[in-house]
Amino acid sequence: MFDRLTEKLEGVFKKLRGRGKLTEANIEEALRQVRRVLLDADVNYKVARSFVARVKERAVGREVLRSITPAQQVIKVVHDELVHLMGDQHRGLDLPGPVPNVVMLVGLQGSGKTTTAAKLARLVKSQGRRPLLVAADVYRPAAVEQLCVLGESVGVSVHRAPEGTDPVDICTGAVDRARLEGLDPVILDTAGRLHVDEERMGEAVRIREAVSPVEVLFVADGMTGQDAVSAASAFYEQVRFTGVVLTRLDSDTRGGAALSIREVTGVPIKFVGVSEKVDGLEPFHPDRMASRILGMGDIVTLAEKAQEAVEVEQARAFQKKLRTASFTFDDFLEQIAQVRKMGPLDQILEMMPGTGKALKGMQVDEDAFVHIEAIVLSMTRAERANPQILNGSRRRRIARGSGRSVQDVNRLVKQFNSMQKMMKRMGRMEAGGRGMSMPFFG
Repeated sequence: MFDRLTEKLEGVFKKLRGRGKLTEANIEEALRQVRRVLLDADVNYKVARSFVARVKERAVGREVLRSITPAQQVIKVVHDELVHLMGDQHRGLDLPGPVPNVVMLVGLQGSGKTTTAAKLARLVKSQGRRPLLVAADVYRPAAVEQLCVLGESVGVSVHRAPEGTDPVDICTGAVDRARLEGLDPVILDTAGRLHVDEERMGEAVRIREAVSPVEVLFVADGMTGQDAVSAASAFYEQVRFTGVVLTRLDSDTRGGAALSIREVTGVPIKFVGVSEKVDGLEPFHPDRMASRILGMGDIVTLAEKAQEAVEVEQARAFQKKLRTASFTFDDFLEQIAQVRKMGPLDQILEMMPGTGKALKGMQVDEDAFVHIEAIVLSMTRAERANPQILNGSRRRRIARGSGRSVQDVNRLVKQFNSMQKMMKRMGRMEAGGRGMSMPFFG
């Protein structure tokens, strides 16, 4: 996410750090480079121009020039302006009204609206609500079937109507059903548009007028850059959406849409799609995103993901194993499972401060987890509990059973032995009163 933007901004700031003293001239040179970086990232040119102007107004002054570390102060100004550019603070779903609250999704075809509807349903369900998905896209082939499959995968009911039913009637019927069955919120997957056209836009307006949604979310493909901004402007004029969902931010996107839509429309970005999986929807936090763009990591989101992935009882049991130094291969498998629940490994590493440059160009092999699991699951229960009995013949049998080489097995056992020693040290630390609040994940 934002890899190219981060890399180029780091290059600009590296030159600033090399200056013995910052002057108005070299700050202006740096800001010209920042403007070029933003334009290259497909940020709207008006947004880039006003952003640089605000940074310059704050950066060129006595407070900065007299600072002990002026380059860091400029970076802080850029960070603060990025936060402001993307909305200042997190804005979640606003579901205050009497049940059922209606959430309407709009956007161009191919932006990921149907998948986002299912992701959103899963998210609100995890918060204790009983959502209802509504298949109101009657034009795209298989759109209704796709939503039904996704709804089943997240355990949420899908409202569909007979072929030929007007989309407005589908939506009003869904609201009536939700009211009778006590379902909330009602999430409308409306038809996407190949381009902005009056007929489809008029349909969206009619749906809004008929069901009075508390939230209208514009779903924008993060890869489309300024095209997403143009579409957002057109939709906002007609439908007056209340929030934005940016999809495909896990791809090689330049980030222009994320840095432009909020500024152009004045509407907050509420969620970002970070994977194709149904759990790949995250609340959007401008301050955290600004830190990630500037290569500072996002330790808060990382901690939240770890907390979601680890049950309290699991953490307590793990601490007990630390104290008794009884860490086994079965525990190792549990740790791997917890890490995988947190999301793709490259995204986890991206959130760790300082890892951006250290891991530059490194290929993160997600299959490595699968290979490790295959090796461990090819061991007997006795071997997993007592790795010291793994002699040559046992290791050859495990290699055959897992489809890996003996060298792979040897490497894993060696790494595990090193980990066990670390567990013993951590256990002694824990016993001395320096407890752990996070799981160890290798």
